[in-house]
Amino acid sequence: RRAIPPFDPVAYRKRNLIERAFCRLKDWRAIATCYDKTARNFLAGICLVLAVTSWIS
Repeated sequence: RRAIPPFDPVAYRKRNLIERAFCRLKDWRAIATCYDKTARNFLAGICLVLAVTSWIS
């Protein structure tokens, strides 16, 4: 059996921050991968993402 590494709160905090950032990116996966068929829908999705992210931050 492997030895359990010591708990490092600073490293855990950084890891948690990165995991949450990836989770937020996955919420907008349709925009990142161009799932929309028409350019108009794709542009509307980008505008929506920009509006929501600027409103939240």
